[in-house]
Amino acid sequence: MLTISRQAGTGGEVKKEPEDFIVKEITSKGITLELGKRYTGEGLGEPAPTEGKFTTFVLEKRNWDTVRAMLEIAKRTGRGRKSISYAGVKDRRSVSVQLACIYGIEPSSAEAVQIKDISINGAWKSDGIGLGSNLGNGFEITVRNVSRAGNIQGVIEELDGLFPNYFDRQRFGYRLNNFKIGMALLNNNPEEAVMIFLTDSSNETDPEATEARKRLKEEMDFQKALEYFPRHLRFERTMIDHLARYRNFANAVREIQRGIAIMFIHAVEDAVFNIALEDRVKDHDFDSDLHCGRNFYGFPNIEDLHAGKDGGFPAGALIGYETKDEHISEYEKEILERFGITKESFKIRSMPELSMRGSFRQLLSPFKDFSYSVAGEDAELKFSIPSGSYATIFLNEITKADELDLNSVVS
Repeated sequence: MLTISRQAGTGGEVKKEPEDFIVKEITSKGITLELGKRYTGEGLGEPAPTEGKFTTFVLEKRNWDTVRAMLEIAKRTGRGRKSISYAGVKDRRSVSVQLACIYGIEPSSAEAVQIKDISINGAWKSDGIGLGSNLGNGFEITVRNVSRAGNIQGVIEELDGLFPNYFDRQRFGYRLNNFKIGMALLNNNPEEAVMIFLTDSSNETDPEATEARKRLKEEMDFQKALEYFPRHLRFERTMIDHLARYRNFANAVREIQRGIAIMFIHAVEDAVFNIALEDRVKDHDFDSDLHCGRNFYGFPNIEDLHAGKDGGFPAGALIGYETKDEHISEYEKEILERFGITKESFKIRSMPELSMRGSFRQLLSPFKDFSYSVAGEDAELKFSIPSGSYATIFLNEITKADELDLNSVVS
């Protein structure tokens, strides 16, 4: 994806070790959580202890993704997947600290959990927390083997506090085929969507999975596929099991969690947004008739959306079937035409539960509290960004080392 800064990047490697990528959640009250520190609800400005049915706790983890860590904690406390919630998802290859909660357990049960590389730094009764309730995240990132550390200051001055608010590669799946699957669903072709999900091996990195996908594509024997599909491909095996019995492709999609299936539709929304934003970066055109205001922390408040060109941050549409025509820019119109879809395509007749109404996202995201130091060939960067924005996108402005080619996502 095209960067705003034109200066050459530093190069280098990110996430060589989990400790190279430290993530510290900024709570809804503007408090940045610190590693190794114990907290109370009162100390974080939470409401006084209640008879709430949730226990909120501070989760610190190393080399665990948030969902997997929470599922393991839930299992150890006798709860299930539906009992967990958290404000934000943190990368696996990191050391992170964040708020999370589980329904139906006591604080003492959470604090008693002992799992390698996971610690619970305080727990209390609450009424729960929701996804996106955090303000943002603070980062301490070490970039190894940089070759042009002297360019950091110039890039930061060029950005002037803002970077393009692209969605990063994880939104498109590790095989970069979420967009293709989403397009098939928008075109009311669940069979094509399922077969891409099951058999596309173009970006598969696991040799066993590659062989299994190719074999199923050739043989189309779902019953037989249950014998050789790798066990770790849980969603694929769930679909295959359904197809072996019923051969109903729409219902095979329904067999996996809606939160997973909806990501395929989000991938189309996100691709339209990213390509339109890249075109804007190319033209250096961030003009919009919609702006969102700032919250008390200085970060965007997308709920405070207003017409006009003054104040706050320019916003763009994440297109859905309820998006107003006047909110679709010429950039998005051209991309929708290229893909052969309209806003009405997001009202999916064959699977209405995956339909998307549409929403908005700021085109440019702020960063604050930036500082850096250089030791030998390594650079340590510290900064904070809003919830929903990606540190890796900001980092790429500096390093120019991890550019995602959008053509590889939509081709």
